[in-house]
Parts: sequence; structure tokens; C-alpha cells
Amino acid sequence: MTTPAKNTICLWYDGGAEEAARFYADTFPDSRVGAVYRAPGDFPSGRKGDVLTVEFAVMGIPCLGLNGGPAFPQSEAFSFQVATTDQAETDRYWDAIVGNGGQESACGWCKDKWGVSWQITPVVLTRAIADPDPAAAKRAFDAMMEMTKIDISTIEAALRG
Repeated sequence: MTTPAKNTICLWYDGGAEEAARFYADTFPDSRVGAVYRAPGDFPSGRKGDVLTVEFAVMGIPCLGLNGGPAFPQSEAFSFQVATTDQAETDRYWDAIVGNGGQESACGWCKDKWGVSWQITPVVLTRAIADPDPAAAKRAFDAMMEMTKIDISTIEAALRG
């Protein structure tokens, strides 16, 4: 058994924790799958021998996936926010999540097929909405409010006016 991290994000899955962890490890840098623990006996949402928990990391953040069943579905109250440096990186992550059974949402948010929310957020956007010129920041913010996946060139154009 590995020594657990002092603080770990625990994500509740209705099954699929191992599949999700492997997808994250294949999609994001500095991500990995660690130990997979199987249930020593039957439990409310599974049987002895089923995957119960999976240790994994998403971009260096330690996580534990728990196959707890349908009682507590994911919500937008928790999301991973991924800061991207350019449109290609933004598109790559967005397309990986949405293209693997996920769904688009608004303003750079999307959900993976397990219901976990992601914010794919270009650094350009973060800087634009914090621009010292309130009018420029508002133009960038208003442009973002019309988007699903963030388009950096549109944000930059709005910032310029």
C-alpha cells in the first residue's frame, strides 16, 4: 500500500472510477493512475472483487476515485480548472473531454462522461477579464459569456475593442 497524500480530492463515481482515472492519465500531463483497490466484500453498489477505489493524480493533484454508486452524482459545485496557454491546447483538452462522451456547457465549462466538470480556461481569458481598463475587461467578459469553448482570438479582439 502506498502512503496516501496528506490532502486528496475524493471523487464519487457511479462506477467507472478506474476508466475515468485512466482517461485523465492519458489526457493530461503530470497525471497517473496509482493503486486500484478491490472490495473485500459486497457493498451497496457492488460485489466482492469489484473496483472500490482508485488512486490517481490529475496534473499533479492527488485524487481518489470511489465507486460509490448513484447516491451522490457529480455537480458543477466541483470542477477542475485547467489553465491553457494557446488555442491548440484549449482545443486539445476540450475535444478530448467532449469527444469522449462528455458534454459542452457555457463559458469554457464542460463535463466528462462521468459527470465531472472541467473549466478549460485560457490564461488570455483570465488576464483579459482582470484588465485594468474596466471597459476592455467588460468587452472580454461579454464575449466569453457568449461562448461554449473559449476562442482566444475572439477574446483578444474584444479586449482590443
